[in-house]
Amino acid sequence: MSTEPSLAEIGGRGAAADSARFLGRAIGVIIALASLVAFAAAVILMVEKLMLINDPGYVPSCSINPILSCGSIMESDQAEAFGFPNPLLGIVGFGTLAIAGASVALGVKFPRRAWLAIQAAVSFAFLFVCWLIFQSLYRIEALCPYCMVVWVAVFALFTYVTLFNLSSGNIRTPASLKPALEMAVRYHGVILTVGLLAVVLLIAEAFWDYWRTLP
Repeated sequence: MSTEPSLAEIGGRGAAADSARFLGRAIGVIIALASLVAFAAAVILMVEKLMLINDPGYVPSCSINPILSCGSIMESDQAEAFGFPNPLLGIVGFGTLAIAGASVALGVKFPRRAWLAIQAAVSFAFLFVCWLIFQSLYRIEALCPYCMVVWVAVFALFTYVTLFNLSSGNIRTPASLKPALEMAVRYHGVILTVGLLAVVLLIAEAFWDYWRTLP
């Protein structure tokens, strides 16, 4: 007998059941919207990158001050982590996820292996974004506003896809973890908010000497 908790098992009563039903109904829309936002940011970054390549003196639209400086990010080695501009990876990856999310939202039933592929994609994106956050804060020492939009979208994608896959049984979990899973599903918004607040605090700490000089 399987010990995997499913949405049906989690959907007992009250807020936990409501949250489980929310995940089941909204996961496609969440994936589609978050991916479209990240896709749009990646397209803008790619356009800005091409303009910078054509004109080394070009100042990107998101270069606002010494800290909010897309130009500094785009000219770094980290901006081409795999030998080509990072936004190209985002355009392909987020475009594919947007199509997948829209399909789910329209009622297409994905098999477990497809959900595991989506999980692998968002997990890679999350780890890559965490690496980029570290590089931006402590190596390049600059922030890219469009990149930060991607960070938020990826955090949302990873949080909700992971919770959905755990609660639906796509990722097998022992019965002993069911109470923790119920709690995580119930407070999905809190989990995402805490993750994003942690990044905000890291940004505040990394650039505190600059922020304190602002009027």
